[in-house]
Amino acid sequence: MALQRIYGTETEYGIIHRGVNNPNPIGASSFLINAYLSQLNEPGRGPSSPRVGWDFIDETPDLDIRGFAPIGSLPPEIEPNLVNSVLVNGSRYYVDHAHPELSTPECLDPISLLKWDRAGDEILIRSMRAANEALPSGEELIVYKNNSDGKGNSYGCHENYLLSRETPFGRIVQHATTHFVTRQIYTGAGKVGSEYVGEDRSDVPFQLTQRADFFEEEVGLETTLKRPIINTRDEPHADPLKYRRLHVIVGDANLCEVATFLKVGTTGIIMALIEDDFLDNQIKIADPVSALRKVSRDISCSEPILLENGKTASALSLQWELFERSQKYLNEFGFENAGGESSTTVMEYWEKVLTCLESKPDDLFGLLDWVTKKKIIDSYRERHNIQENDYKLAALDLQYHDLRPEMSLFAKVGSEIIVPREEVALAVENPPEGTRAYFRGKCLEKWPEKIIVANWDSIVFETGTQNLQRIPMTDPFKGSFEHVDELINNCETVIELIERVSEPN
Repeated sequence: MALQRIYGTETEYGIIHRGVNNPNPIGASSFLINAYLSQLNEPGRGPSSPRVGWDFIDETPDLDIRGFAPIGSLPPEIEPNLVNSVLVNGSRYYVDHAHPELSTPECLDPISLLKWDRAGDEILIRSMRAANEALPSGEELIVYKNNSDGKGNSYGCHENYLLSRETPFGRIVQHATTHFVTRQIYTGAGKVGSEYVGEDRSDVPFQLTQRADFFEEEVGLETTLKRPIINTRDEPHADPLKYRRLHVIVGDANLCEVATFLKVGTTGIIMALIEDDFLDNQIKIADPVSALRKVSRDISCSEPILLENGKTASALSLQWELFERSQKYLNEFGFENAGGESSTTVMEYWEKVLTCLESKPDDLFGLLDWVTKKKIIDSYRERHNIQENDYKLAALDLQYHDLRPEMSLFAKVGSEIIVPREEVALAVENPPEGTRAYFRGKCLEKWPEKIIVANWDSIVFETGTQNLQRIPMTDPFKGSFEHVDELINNCETVIELIERVSEPN
C-alpha cells in the first residue's frame, strides 16, 4: 500500500535592487531577509528569534539515488555571511544562489501545502516592506515570483514528495516522466519568448512554462546545469532506510492557487499510483526532453507526442489518461494515501481544467497562470497594436509576477481563491499541526534563546552545561500536535523537554 504522503516546496524568488549602480543580488537578498527577521524581534511583533540558523550537518545534496556520489564530493561549504534561518511556522528562509528562497514546512496534504506556500509569498511581501523602510531614499528592493530573468538564467521552484524506500526508482522514472512533461498544460506560469540556446526569442511569441527552455536530461543529479526532468538527489531528510524524497525541479512557481494546488495534488496522486504499481508502460514518451519543450510551445495542448510504443498522443490526452487511471485508483484504494480528503477536490479541479482546455481555455482565466498571463498580454498587444516580439510584452510578463500588491498584474486581475486569506495569515505565524514541523516551530516559539541551530530532522539545544543536546526527528510524522503539544506546554525548560523526550516509551 502506498505511503502516506508529505509535501513541501522550495521557491527561489527573483530580486531587483533598484536605485543603485552595480547591484549585488546576494547582498540584496541578505538585506531583504534580515529586514524581516529584525522586524520580528521588535517588541510586540512576535516571539521568534531572528538568529536561529540552519544546521548543515545532515546535508548530502550530492548523494545519488542510483547509489553513488561524485568522486571527491563533500558536504556543502557553509557561507557564514549568507542568511539561513528557521521560522516559527516551520519554514526555512535563506539566501541560495543569489536569490531569496523559502522552503515550506512539511505538509500532509495539498491544501496545507498551498496554505503554507501562500504564507511564503506573504513573508516575502512583508520582507519587501521591511527592507524598503530601511533603505535610503531612492532605493527599492522588488521581489518576483517567477523562474527566469530573460537573459538565459533560471531559478527554481522545487517540489518534494515523501516516498517509500521500497519503491523502485526505475518505476518512478518510468511513470512520473510522462506526468511531468504533460502537466505543463495547467502548471505552467507562461512565458513571452524563448531562452533555449540556439533559438531566437522572437521564434516563440508565447509558451506555457518558464522552465522548459532549461532542461537537458531525462535523469540526473544536477539542479542548476544539465537540469534533468527526474532528479536523483537522495537526501530524504528522514530515516533513509524507510523513506526516500522525490525532489522535483521541473515545475514553475505559480501565483494562481488552482495551479499550485493541481501541481502538487495531481503529482501526489500519481506518486500513490506508482508506489502501488498501478500504471503500465503504454503512455511512456519516447523523447521526454524534446517533448518537454514541444508541449511548452503548444498553446493548443493538442500537438502529437511520440510514445515509446510508436503511437502518438497529445499532452491533453495523456493527462486525461492519467486522470482516468487516478480516478480508478481512488475508487479502488481510497484517498487516504493519495492526498487525503483533499484528493476529491484535486480530481474535481483536474477534470474541470482538462475539460476547459479542450474547448474553452479562456474559462480558466484566474485559475491557471499561463492562461491568465496570455489573456493580459494579448489584450495589451491588440489594444496598442504592437508586434508579438515587442519587448514591452516581456516587461508585462515580468510585471505579472511582481509581488508588490499595488504593481502586480496578477493581483490586479484577481484569481480563484482556495485558501482564505485569514488562514494564510495564521500560517505565517504557525506551523502545520500534522508533521514534525509543529515541534520545530513551537520549540522555536517557546525557547528561541535556547536553540543553537535546527534543520528538517533535528534541533540542537543549549542547556547551560558544556554539552549541547540534539533532539533527532527522523520520522516526519512524529512531532505533530497530537504527539507533542501537551509535552511542550507542560515543560518549563528545555532540560525538562529533553528529559521527557529521552524517556523510554
